[in-house]
Amino acid sequence: MKQNMREWIKTLPQSKKSFPILSFPCVSLLGCTVKELISDSDKQAEGMALVAQRTNSAASVSLMDLSVEAECFGATVRFSDDEVPTVVGRLIHDEEEANALTVPSVGAARSGLYVDSIRKAVPMITDRPVFAGIIGPFSLAARLLDVSEIMIDCYDEPDMVHTVLEKATEFLIEYAKAYKDAGANGIVMAEPVSGLLSPALEEEFSSPYVKKITDAVQDDFFLMIYHNCGNNTPRMIESISSVGAAAYHFGNAVDMKQMLEDFPKDTPVMGNLDPAGVLRLGTPESVKEKTLELLRECAGYENFVVSSGCDIPPMTPWENLNAFFEAVDEFYGR
Repeated sequence: MKQNMREWIKTLPQSKKSFPILSFPCVSLLGCTVKELISDSDKQAEGMALVAQRTNSAASVSLMDLSVEAECFGATVRFSDDEVPTVVGRLIHDEEEANALTVPSVGAARSGLYVDSIRKAVPMITDRPVFAGIIGPFSLAARLLDVSEIMIDCYDEPDMVHTVLEKATEFLIEYAKAYKDAGANGIVMAEPVSGLLSPALEEEFSSPYVKKITDAVQDDFFLMIYHNCGNNTPRMIESISSVGAAAYHFGNAVDMKQMLEDFPKDTPVMGNLDPAGVLRLGTPESVKEKTLELLRECAGYENFVVSSGCDIPPMTPWENLNAFFEAVDEFYGR
């Protein structure tokens, strides 16, 4: 459903609706495994539609599978029946390999399947915007260079890291454009590994590349929502806010009130209920209690939008998810 998304995002906090990163728990609604879900665009579209039918979330968000883009570059991915896919090993070991790295076309590996799932989901979900999940440039580079190694490489091999980042960014721009062409109303970009950097390194190795993607794809009808669940993000607010995203989404490692206090008041800021410790492993009673607690803490901030702190794990019980939505409705008097 095409609509003016800049107007939509302005009114999102006042809608008093939640924006959880809720997609993978559709496996229990579909009666399939995670491995089957990530291999079938029809199942992904149907799963998104089923989630939308049974929740009053502000938007529909596709699978936040951060292995897809790395797999396109040639990384090895480990698959599981009940867990989100993960990248294993290191694809790039030195500057020579970085220079030789080929930027894949959109459609490589499973990227075409994921774009196709959005194309199929959009006509099925007509009462709210549809967002696609996409990885951020530094987090993609970290999966190609290895998350631990890239932290050292930023000091010892900065040129190599920048080479990989430039190629990652080139691919992500085209990938985001493909989602745009498929009818998505925007992307939720997950850049969590940059949240482990120092502010100076984040300003050098992440924000400029995120901004390049934002500038290339964001317009009145297509938004970028920036997500980071790293615990250093409170020290990076000036740099992060410079990327020009339409809204910002943070994980449970940070104090949500602090993020709201430091961000511009006209920018929606979302988060940050613990997706694993609370939503996945809690009970309906504890989920409701924690959700109401977060809502009360952030009630004084007009730009706050309640959400999960990150993508919600596949095996999260729907009784817990129902309790989350019930708590939001109760708090706002619906």
